[in-house]
Amino acid sequence: MKFSSILKRTVLVAGVLAAGLVSAQDLKLGYNGDLSASPSAQSGHAAVLGMQAAVDDINAAGGVLGRKFTIVTRDDQSQPPKSIQNMSDLIDNEKVIAVFGPTNSGNAMAWKHIPNQKKIPVIGNVGSGTAITHPMSPGADNYMFRVSMVDRDQIGALMAYVKKNPAAKVVGLMAETTGYGAGGLKDMQEIADLQGIKIVATERFAVSDTDMTSQLNKLKAANVDTVVVWAQGTPIAQLVRSMEKINYFPVTLTSWAADNITFYDAAGKALANKPIFMRTVSETRTPVQQKLYDRIGSKLKAPSSFSFALHGYDSVQLLVAALKQANSADGTAIKNALEDLRAPVAGVLKTYNKPFSKAQHEALTAGDFVWIKWNDGKLEPYSDPIIKGLAAGDYKY
Repeated sequence: MKFSSILKRTVLVAGVLAAGLVSAQDLKLGYNGDLSASPSAQSGHAAVLGMQAAVDDINAAGGVLGRKFTIVTRDDQSQPPKSIQNMSDLIDNEKVIAVFGPTNSGNAMAWKHIPNQKKIPVIGNVGSGTAITHPMSPGADNYMFRVSMVDRDQIGALMAYVKKNPAAKVVGLMAETTGYGAGGLKDMQEIADLQGIKIVATERFAVSDTDMTSQLNKLKAANVDTVVVWAQGTPIAQLVRSMEKINYFPVTLTSWAADNITFYDAAGKALANKPIFMRTVSETRTPVQQKLYDRIGSKLKAPSSFSFALHGYDSVQLLVAALKQANSADGTAIKNALEDLRAPVAGVLKTYNKPFSKAQHEALTAGDFVWIKWNDGKLEPYSDPIIKGLAAGDYKY
């Protein structure tokens, strides 16, 4: 045999072997979020547990596109510069096919330009900031998706409650002075206008404040009987403790951050039941949800963070459905498939029927949320005549 023929055959065999090695490599999924630094870390930790459970199930069934999944995590410690660095590392060095997270909405806003430029899908499963899934510019391709709460949807429901409540005569707003609080306050003011709700007072507080009596006294002097609050769990706890100091308890509607165990621990059992809020699941679970809880519950930092495990599990299932439909791990192919999923996807929160479109990247909307109050240390479904009377047309946002 001629040397040239031997060389060609050797190159051909080497190419086949190389192709075999590539196809055998795991498909990498990235997670970029707080896993250690702030109260929201327990949410990020729960999301990763849910993702890992989904990955274990998928790998046990043979994987996708002939390959198994592996998760690469990066802790951003709630710091935007660190989160930006993590995103570049996951995409450029780890070569992930998709990224999940973060826990903090502000961090997503700091780096969302990166996956959009590099055409790598992101499926958020914790952070709820309204603008996270908005395109970078009108009509632009958008690689940001989400399976989690959305601030504006929550606020639309809370304001519908205020509008329907005949006892809500004088309404005030409160928000923490972070990006999270600022975004929520903007949504609250806009939706109040849409609903025709007059806001008589607006007060701000720092996330580290432990005494809000000054702000509350101003609301009290204005005869505010209903207050809508946008803040993280610990400052909401300090707020209700401050209400106790001056014996002033207006109807209090808050962000879903009141579900965090840090809220319950700081508020204490007697005050924890003051706020009304929303989340994606209560502690009254479906059989499928209970089965997942039995698998991972002992690993959660707090039982109240389980909702994020559900988000994590379902976000991976939606990605898998897109991979199968696209028959490709290319980022643009995955994005296009997510925007036009043709078959229902059975998740642990719900069954998703065409959850996304080119213009809409939210898998969950206000209709998927449940009203919640703490009761004796448990997150229980809450209802009253106002909630029972709410109809789809009441949600304006």
